Amino acid sequence: MEAMDSQERDCAATTADRGVVGAVECAAAGDLLRALASPTRIAIVMLLRERPQCVHEIVGALEVSQPLVSQHLRVLKDAGVVRGHRTGREIVYELVDHHLAHIVTDALAHAMEVSDGTVAE
Repeated sequence: MEAMDSQERDCAATTADRGVVGAVECAAAGDLLRALASPTRIAIVMLLRERPQCVHEIVGALEVSQPLVSQHLRVLKDAGVVRGHRTGREIVYELVDHHLAHIVTDALAHAMEVSDGTVAE
C-alpha cells in the first residue's frame, strides 16, 4: 500500500477531526477520481449514462480503437464504476450506480463555467 502524501494526510486529518470521513474514505475517493481522470473514460461514463452499451457501440460512438476502449473499460470496472453482463458473444456494460454519472456531469459543468460564474453555452 502506498504511503499517504501530505494532501492525503491533510484530508484524512481534517475530515476525521470533524467526524465526517477518515483516511480510508479519502483514499477510496481518490481512487475513484483517478479512475475517472481520463477524457476517454469520462466520455464512456457519459455514454453509459444514456443506456447500457456493448464495446462495439462505444467504439463507434467515440471513434477510438476497440483495444483502447477495452483498456479504459477495465480501469472503470476495476474501480467499480461499470460492470459488464455477457449477452451471447457480447458484453454489455452499464454504470454500477448512476450517482457516479453525477460526479462526471458536475465536473463537466464546473469545467464549462466561465470566470464570472455563469455557464458557457
